Amino acid sequence: MPLRLARRRALLAAAAAPLALPGCATPVRGPAVPRDKVTGAAVLGVPNERFLITSREGQQAIEAEFVAAGERMRRRLGLRPGQALPRVNLLSVSGGGENGAFGAGLLCGWSDLGTRPEFNLVTGVSTGALTAPFAYLGRERDPQLRAVYTELTLRDIALSRGLIAAIFDDALADTAPLFRTISRYMDEAMLAEIGRAHEGGRLLLIGSTNLDAQIPVIWNIGAIAASGHPRALETVRRVLLASASIPGAFPPVMFDVTVAGQAHQELHVDGGAFAQAFLYPSSMGRGRRERIARGTAARDVEAYIIRNGRLDPEWAMVERRTLGITGRAISTMIAASGYNDVVRMFNNTQRDGIGFNLAFIGSDFTEELPAPFDQAFMRALFQYGYERGRRGYEWAKRPPI
Repeated sequence: MPLRLARRRALLAAAAAPLALPGCATPVRGPAVPRDKVTGAAVLGVPNERFLITSREGQQAIEAEFVAAGERMRRRLGLRPGQALPRVNLLSVSGGGENGAFGAGLLCGWSDLGTRPEFNLVTGVSTGALTAPFAYLGRERDPQLRAVYTELTLRDIALSRGLIAAIFDDALADTAPLFRTISRYMDEAMLAEIGRAHEGGRLLLIGSTNLDAQIPVIWNIGAIAASGHPRALETVRRVLLASASIPGAFPPVMFDVTVAGQAHQELHVDGGAFAQAFLYPSSMGRGRRERIARGTAARDVEAYIIRNGRLDPEWAMVERRTLGITGRAISTMIAASGYNDVVRMFNNTQRDGIGFNLAFIGSDFTEELPAPFDQAFMRALFQYGYERGRRGYEWAKRPPI
């Protein structure tokens, strides 16, 4: 069942929910965090385990984390106070479902070219969240990254519940297979490696959406990994699952949280519900702009954005039916949102004097997706990305119009 059709059916299920028969079982959940206590909710109690950047406190916290990361890097490199840090490389990997094979192939090809840098910051949303830990740890993890996008099938991602079940349940599919897949790769050894990289001054940030509060949540995966908390591994696995949980198609992920000693639950879905890609909060560039204005040498910073999707419109003859029109409208909004995310990041980098480099699926890739997570399609797209990375990708320096 194509992903677009899954989204259409999810919408139909939501519309039909009020017609549910009395006595049918529906999913239950714990009490949501009250509106005025959202910013005080904690999952593990690890300092800076996540950031709610829609609040001033959240912005200050993530800004402080970036500063702390710089200090950790100074210690790792043995730099003297005031000595400039080396070039900083930022990577953002977007959502895109099966199209994540493009970014995976590009990264592996880039590694084999021999010019792929170590990234000081890696961010990921949705399928980009599944790619991000591998990209963060470097080319040594390329074999696993390749396997994720060329060897898995739909059976490794989700099990259909059927349309009727979706009406009374919380999604069309069960993602227990995806959680098992995530757990197979995200093991204790990988978590420890992420923790060590974090202690060395690098950041791995994953985005999800708190649907109760309608806000984005940025999870500090490295801090969680380095915490030594007994539930750190389980939490990181669940964060990755939450970030990839397409609303309606995949069930939400529930996080048990504590607020002032009281137990509550948060409902999290795909980070793409809020933004399909991100780099850093706009407030982060303030200090850099001030240094540039004073003529003080600012660090050389390059941002790389991998858009796991096209940026040109995809023409289609739309069925004159409710689901056809609704599904096409939703896919149009998703495409526009993805393009707007790219434009936002471009504007921020230009304002802050940061190099902008964009990769996306070109119109020269003509394979059609026959079914969700079709292995042949994903292998072809991986190879498409790999070949371009291997020969030296021609990064776009501005969003195409």
